[in-house]
Amino acid sequence: MIAIIDTGTGNLFNIQKVAGGEITNDIASIENADKIIFPGVGSFPFVMNRINPIKDVLVKKIKDGTPYLGICLGLEVLFESSDEGGSSGLSIFKGKIKKLTKGRVPHIGWDTVNILKDSKIFSGIKNNTYFYFLHGYYLPVNDYTTSTTDYGNMISSSIEYDNVIGVQFHPEKSGNEGVKILKNFRDGI
Repeated sequence: MIAIIDTGTGNLFNIQKVAGGEITNDIASIENADKIIFPGVGSFPFVMNRINPIKDVLVKKIKDGTPYLGICLGLEVLFESSDEGGSSGLSIFKGKIKKLTKGRVPHIGWDTVNILKDSKIFSGIKNNTYFYFLHGYYLPVNDYTTSTTDYGNMISSSIEYDNVIGVQFHPEKSGNEGVKILKNFRDGI
């Protein structure tokens, strides 16, 4: 079963329609999940406050090797903190999410993703494919970066390390290629 974390934001039902699974914040459901999808739109502090009751079980599941796909804020909360302030993240990885300082903020719309490394999530997807973005904060390029997007600031548009995958863009809003991302996670990871 895939647990889709109910952050109170985002297109949860569109994700569920493609990936299947259960939209939940129930600790027992998350503990029993085979995979986790953490979607998110909105503010880092709001989402961290909303998931505070399930934070420990999420961290344990991720550290125990459960496949995890973080979408937008679901990628950002993997890190220690954000320029958005107000709370700390899940701290799966060291680092801080930065505020976009170039271009129109927030970054809204279709942009290309430059694939840098082989990644399970991009199976069957061509380099420089367009995906839909909606964010005002970003992860700078680091050792886990598997793709980038140049929006004045060089953005990590995806990361992957062991069982953890994160995408800054929204596959649930990205047409057929976004559907492929969700199916790759559902079927191949």
